[in-house]
Amino acid sequence: MGSTSMEDTNTGASSHSESSPAPFKKWFMRQYWRIQQSQTIISMAFWVTTLTLLIWPYVKWRFEDGVTFAGISITYWGLLGIGASVMLVVLLVGLIYDVTFGLWREHMTIIGERNPFQTYQMSPNFAVILIQTNILLRKIAADDEEAMRHCDFVDRWLKWNIDTEIFARTMSGWQNIVEDEDPFLPYLDDEQRERLQHSVDELKTL
Repeated sequence: MGSTSMEDTNTGASSHSESSPAPFKKWFMRQYWRIQQSQTIISMAFWVTTLTLLIWPYVKWRFEDGVTFAGISITYWGLLGIGASVMLVVLLVGLIYDVTFGLWREHMTIIGERNPFQTYQMSPNFAVILIQTNILLRKIAADDEEAMRHCDFVDRWLKWNIDTEIFARTMSGWQNIVEDEDPFLPYLDDEQRERLQHSVDELKTL
């Protein structure tokens, strides 16, 4: 029975490894994520600049050439006023989205439904807590068949997640940043520990 379970686990791990994203796809999405981090600021700058330049030809006749205010040409004050107006309109839309209609609730619901870490994938921090509760449950409810069945499921779930990059990055952080000499995860066998360490070593080349 034990050998059969181990073979099933290894087979599942192998299938998971084979279905992991291609290296180029993962690299591309990492660059895409980096670009997204500045997207809001850059988009706002483009919106303000573009709309200001589009609106200016229709209102520039209101601003006389050569007139200054506080030592600055009235033309620049006009452009600044248009840009500020665009930002206020965007802020007003944001307030309507947030306060009036509360669309962010449905937005967050959709994000949660599409987030693998709220459905089938686990973060290492959560995994450590789950490991501890699983160990305790095995000790206090060893005679409960349903409890042991649940523990077996949790072990399979943990082993499935070990091949994800976030576990390798966490292990790397434990070793290199926290400087822990033995970040031990009790539910892994020797082969899985070696595979995890190999993933940690590969991160140094990324």
